[in-house]
Amino acid sequence: MTASSSDWFFAPFKSVVAHRAFGPRFSGDLYSDTGNIATLRTTDLSAHGDISYTTMPRAQVDEAKFEGHFLSRGDLVISRSGRVGTAAVFEQFDLPVLPGAFLIRFRLVEEVDPFFYRYFFNSTAGRALLLSVARGAAQQNLTIPSIESLVVPRPPKTRQDTVVAMLKPYDDSIECNRKRIALLEEAARLLYREWFVHLRFPGHEHVKLVHGMPSGWRRLTFDDVCDPVGGGTPSTEKPVFWTGGDIPWYTPTDVTRNSCLALMESEKKITEAGLRSSSAKMLPAGTVLMTSRASVGFFGIIDTPSCTNQGFISIVPHDSVGRMYLLQNLMHRVEEIRCHAGGATYKEISKGKFKALTVVMPTRTLLEKFEEQASELHGQVRGLHHMNRKLAQARDLLLPRLMSGEIAV
Repeated sequence: MTASSSDWFFAPFKSVVAHRAFGPRFSGDLYSDTGNIATLRTTDLSAHGDISYTTMPRAQVDEAKFEGHFLSRGDLVISRSGRVGTAAVFEQFDLPVLPGAFLIRFRLVEEVDPFFYRYFFNSTAGRALLLSVARGAAQQNLTIPSIESLVVPRPPKTRQDTVVAMLKPYDDSIECNRKRIALLEEAARLLYREWFVHLRFPGHEHVKLVHGMPSGWRRLTFDDVCDPVGGGTPSTEKPVFWTGGDIPWYTPTDVTRNSCLALMESEKKITEAGLRSSSAKMLPAGTVLMTSRASVGFFGIIDTPSCTNQGFISIVPHDSVGRMYLLQNLMHRVEEIRCHAGGATYKEISKGKFKALTVVMPTRTLLEKFEEQASELHGQVRGLHHMNRKLAQARDLLLPRLMSGEIAV
């Protein structure tokens, strides 16, 4: 069965839409870690349309004011700005979820499968179709009428279901691995809290407290224990700094869109000439990245030697056995770090303020034990994240062949 078969016809996308709406806007002051709703942003969508439910921020809002905007299971969302044209299907979450202002929500008619259109719009042909109606010079943008005017495949529901059935097992495996990753990263956080917050570390029964700290622990500053490294951006007007580049160059979006702490690939890369021309600095594999501007306090660990733009403070420990401890210490104190961020247009914590922050350092023996256990957990995260990348690649190789009719369904 091919796309040109008699029962695989085409129609305006509007013909499969029952209801549509832009994501609402509300004040940034309403964001709160204890909020009663979650918000789905474009940064919570991967390039392939996977939703990172764990990174959605919370907000405290009057739900009645946004009635009709909340996402329901099976809603198709398409990014209209930023990374234009990424499609995803909302499934479920334990809080009500509002789509962000840069998302358009489409509720489709019952006679079609929303996952079919998620896969179609994320295919090479579907993405090109969406971009063909995007408008704007500096920042491209999609509108509801422009998307609904697109002529899209509308095979019988049974054909749609067959395509989805061939692709969805890849997504199910990816989601299963994501849940395992979340459990592993939570295990590392719990281990940190058990040992270093509740002070129930191995052998704690035999250690005296001196001025509120276990004997042998030291109160230092981050300047004492690590090299905080900034980044830079080569001129975007010089292609020689970018074209053919193979040096990973991370931006905060790479971190906020990543589904775990393991950072394996940056969206953009620069050349050696670009590196030399800017204040970007090469960082060794295993360096902890902390976003320090705008979205302050998001973290990742680079898998290969890389550099960053100026939106980070990268933490290179003086003693490598303190790496995982410093990461967990910072993640545990993220609200404190954000309180030190200043700025009128956007929040930023300077390297000077960061270096002056105090940090309690346990004994080296205890750091070694924590580094071993936390690194083992992170190694499992890396393995699962790598597996997910391979699954996504296999799915995306199959996708265009199904959508073009090259593979019979």
